[in-house]
Order: sequence, then C-alpha cells, then structure tokens
Amino acid sequence: MDFNLLKTLCQIQATSGDESVIKQFLIDYVNKASSNWATKPQIIKGEGFQDNVMLIFGQPKLAYYAHIDTVGFTTRYQNQLITIGSPDVSEADQLVGKDELGFIECTITIDKNGNAFHNFKRPIIPGTPLVYKPNFSVAQETITSPYLDNRLGIFALLKLAETLENGVLVFSTYEEHGGGSAGYLASYLHNQHQISQSLIVDVTWVTEGIQLGYGPVVSLRDAYIPRKKFVNKITSLLEESSLVYQKEVEASGGSDGSEIQRSSLPIDWCFVGVAVNNPHAANEKANIFDIIRLVELLKTLSNHI
Repeated sequence: MDFNLLKTLCQIQATSGDESVIKQFLIDYVNKASSNWATKPQIIKGEGFQDNVMLIFGQPKLAYYAHIDTVGFTTRYQNQLITIGSPDVSEADQLVGKDELGFIECTITIDKNGNAFHNFKRPIIPGTPLVYKPNFSVAQETITSPYLDNRLGIFALLKLAETLENGVLVFSTYEEHGGGSAGYLASYLHNQHQISQSLIVDVTWVTEGIQLGYGPVVSLRDAYIPRKKFVNKITSLLEESSLVYQKEVEASGGSDGSEIQRSSLPIDWCFVGVAVNNPHAANEKANIFDIIRLVELLKTLSNHI
C-alpha cells in the first residue's frame, strides 16, 4: 500500500478550530481523485457546516466518521503555550506554525511547575496555533509520525472511497477539544437521509489488551457504551469474513461516538480503528499490517450493512 497520501495528510496543520486548510485539501483531493472511483460522491460543505465535509455515495445506510483536527498548542503571552486538546508534551519537542510576521519553528521548554513555553527568537503573536514539526518515517513494519491521530482515519476513509458504492464519509471537526460537530452532522444525516448507523474511524491506544500488529480494533466500550446489539452485528460480520481484529474494553476515553450518544437521536455507533503507541505525542507509531487490515475491514462492512 502506498502511504504518500498519509504522509501528506500528516503534514497539514489543522488543530481544533483551525481546520480550514485540511478541509480545502479534502475537497480538492476528492474533485481530482473521484473520477477514478467506483461512485462519484456528492460533496456536502459550506454554509451551515463550518469546516466539516461529507461525501454522499449512492443510497447510503451507514455513515463513517473521521475527525480532521489535531491536538497542538496556542501561543499566549511571554512565550507561554496553552494546549489544544491533550498533547503529550515533552521537553525539546519541535513545533512549527505561522503568524502574521512569518514562519515559525521553535522548541518547547517546560518550567519547574510543568508550564510549557516556546523559545522562538521573537515574540509570537498571541493566539497563533502551533503543531508538532512533521517527521514522517516508514520502517519495515511500522509508521511513525505526529498526528497519526487521526490522519490514519482520514486515510482509511479515502481508501474506502475508491470502491464505496453506498455510504457517507463524514470528516468532522473539533473532536480533540470539546467535540460538537458530530452531533449536528449526525442530525443532518438522520433527517435528510434516514441514516441511523455509524462507524467511528479513529485511533486508539496500545494497552495491556491491545497491541500493535494484531489487527485493527473494535471497541466494545470506552467512557461511553454503544448499543450492544449493533456492536455484535459488526463483530459477527467480521468473524464470518474471517478478518483479524482486536476487541477493546476501556473505562475512559471517547470519540465522535460520544457526541452521537449524547444527542437525542436514535443512532447506533461503533468505534473501529488502529492502535498507536505514544498517543498525542510527536512520535506516534502504528503498525502497517493494522492499517491495511483496517481498510479491508471497512470495505467488508460496507458490503454487508
């Protein structure tokens, strides 16, 4: 599998609330690539949808969600940094960004109280978002890069798009810092297309029960609990197809599925994704086998739901 698209996605700056650049990248990519897809989708965007993008294929019954925002930092005063979402901050992490005075590349320093600062040669205009410096590398079995969360989810959906005949691909915003968009996007799809089934395509963490290289992950629960009947439907289809995957059970964490569950809509959801090491850090790591199998998993489910 060619991962150049994933590399490009990982290099696009798009912290929560600042997703317009990756939104435009997705629109341009779809307009160019969809001429070679099995089905050309309708693109839903613009007024009323902020920086979210949805692709409608055929007669959809299932929606796939992948958030397009990332964690990062906002500059404050006196070189202070405020976190966006929950980055795993380390001394000497390299950051990049751009303000009205030009390009920025700097390093994080942390004081004795745990507060983060930057060491850029000049003051950075307050309110400027900064992200981990791109550093994408492919080894024999793994990929390491900032922002595999959730560029891997976007990548998987764009690979699914090549063969998808019926379904909706939802590229949502703000997931890392408060959420919100998945709820009104789900409402739109429920009201306009009667869609009551959703898959959340995201990354999860390596734990004592989830490892790299053992296949993609289906979450039975996190801080929220999806309806067991729907989750059982997903796992039964995967087992009938003899697909390798891992089952996750956690007491904490969440995703766009949390927003859907908190809504007033009767919409089923299930989390599927890839495990990563070093989550929300500058060196997230995923297994290539797991990524390839995630795309296969999504294609299998698209043909049976």
